[in-house]
Amino acid sequence: MNFYTRKWVRPEDLNANGSLFGGSLLKWIDEEAAIYAIIQLGSHTVVTKLISEINFEASARQGDLIEMGLVATHFGRTSITMRAQVRNMITRKSILSIEKIVFVSVGESGQPEPHGYSSITYARDRMPIGHPSEHEVR
Repeated sequence: MNFYTRKWVRPEDLNANGSLFGGSLLKWIDEEAAIYAIIQLGSHTVVTKLISEINFEASARQGDLIEMGLVATHFGRTSITMRAQVRNMITRKSILSIEKIVFVSVGESGQPEPHGYSSITYARDRMPIGHPSEHEVR
C-alpha cells in the first residue's frame, strides 16, 4: 500500500478527550478515496457507495503527523473497490483500517455509468480534462 496523503493533527481536529476526532479522520479518508477514484476511473463524477466496517486501532494526538494509504482491490463495471489504512508517520502504528470502500462512476442523470477500466494506474493519464463545473447539466 502506498501512503501519499499526510495530515497534521491540529487543535480543531480533536475531540473532548484531546485525541483525533473520528469524524475528522473519516472525512479525510472519504475525500482522499474520492480523489483516488477520480484518477483511477477518469471521471469527476464519482460517489461513495459503501464504506465497510471501520476499525479504529489507535489514537492520534495534537501535533501528530498521520498518513493515509489506499489501494484498489477490484474494478467493477461501474465501480472501484479499495482498501484504506491510516498510520502515525512517526511511530508507524496503525490508527485505522477499512477493508472495503466502494465508489461508483455516475453519469449526468446520476445513474451508474461504465468506466471502462480494469486495472490500476500510477500515471495521471486517466485524469479528466477540464473543470468539473464544465460537465454540469445546465
